[in-house]
Amino acid sequence: MAPERHRILMVSDFFYPNFGGVENHIYYLSQCLLELGHKVVVMTHAYGNRSGVRYMTGGLKVYYVPWRPFVMQNTLPTIYGTLPIVRTILIREQISLVHGHQAFSTLCHEALMHARTMGYKVVFTDHSLYGFSDVGSIHMNKVLQFTLADVTQAICVSHTSKENTVLRSGIPPEKVYMIPNAVDTAMFMPAEERPGGNEIVIVVISRLVYRKGADLLVEVIPEVCQLYPNVRFIVGGDGPKRVRLEEMREKHSLQDRVDMLGAVPHASVRSVLITGHIFLNSSLTEAFCIAILEAASCGLLTVSTRVGGVPEVLPDDMIVLAEPDPTDMVQSIKKAISLLPGIDPQAMHERMKKLYDWHDVAKRTEIVYDRALKCPNQPLLGRLSRYLSCGSWAGKLFCLVMTIDFLLWHLLKLWQPEEDIDKVPDFVIPTGETSSAFDQELDDQSSS
Repeated sequence: MAPERHRILMVSDFFYPNFGGVENHIYYLSQCLLELGHKVVVMTHAYGNRSGVRYMTGGLKVYYVPWRPFVMQNTLPTIYGTLPIVRTILIREQISLVHGHQAFSTLCHEALMHARTMGYKVVFTDHSLYGFSDVGSIHMNKVLQFTLADVTQAICVSHTSKENTVLRSGIPPEKVYMIPNAVDTAMFMPAEERPGGNEIVIVVISRLVYRKGADLLVEVIPEVCQLYPNVRFIVGGDGPKRVRLEEMREKHSLQDRVDMLGAVPHASVRSVLITGHIFLNSSLTEAFCIAILEAASCGLLTVSTRVGGVPEVLPDDMIVLAEPDPTDMVQSIKKAISLLPGIDPQAMHERMKKLYDWHDVAKRTEIVYDRALKCPNQPLLGRLSRYLSCGSWAGKLFCLVMTIDFLLWHLLKLWQPEEDIDKVPDFVIPTGETSSAFDQELDDQSSS
């Protein structure tokens, strides 16, 4: 008996042309699910002039809805403003399951809320770790509690992330699955020859923000350069902390030993990584860190702070862990330099191919979808009882929000009946079909 073909809507504010861990996760997971025979559609907000419907590799269809980012690539919260367009996409594409990504994404929270109101099964993937004490985390955790109160299944990218999400949201642990990120090892091949000479190059590729430990780099880099005259740093990335790094470089006269590349396009990351011997990650919080996988796939030994889910990412002989403290990080870099002679980049790459594979991630996610679709739907009153348990005041507010959403959905059904919404015909890419023929089919559908 052939497995059931799922019809999945991926939703997040974070997607191409923006680059990052969430964006890569959605793209690669979608491509592998398409290869498994499922239908995948992505919904995100407009990026610049990129608005409307676009097609990507493999026939991946993307709805760039006409909402503009408000702050940090997030759309302005509207609560009910996205209901008409979410409903239309769900009906047009005949979606069976909605998969939202990232707790920071406003579009994700709203789409999951509307999907549950309409009786769709929903899955949520959390890609980050949050605290419990600062004002921002307290508000974010309450929003997450609201969204996950009625989510069908949830996925986290590490065991640490799973514990964090369960504690923050109160979701039953049995509804949360751990499925790690992966890396496209074909894109991140080691150099044919390791960078020669006596010089040791340490590569940093990261957003230069507080959360990524840019302030730690300001203290660590000068000390390492003083200890090792043959060490050079390459820093790729941009952000508000870049000014501090440039001031450090000027203060210690390290212009010839610290290269500041600025923002590095994802297509150019490999070309930067293969010029180095050690990859340095100084994050203060991290659920998983795909950058570590990319560096290891290119044959670099990793030095990283021991935070979040990072200790789960690589075997002990491929990473040197340090506390998020400048002194301990310098000691870990010294240890990594002593281990370099025993590192074989090609062997490390082959191990990464066995450890992490997007096709394996897709198959494990497919199992979560299967289980989600088997979960029974509850009537509105049963669902409201879950929201009521979210707090004495918050619970009542959540119930009010969902009741209004339910009423608006029924009004929308009267104003625009489902039968008045055209269904999009499916197409299947025949095996061996040329790309030009496939592109022509896409052009024909776009014009119609």
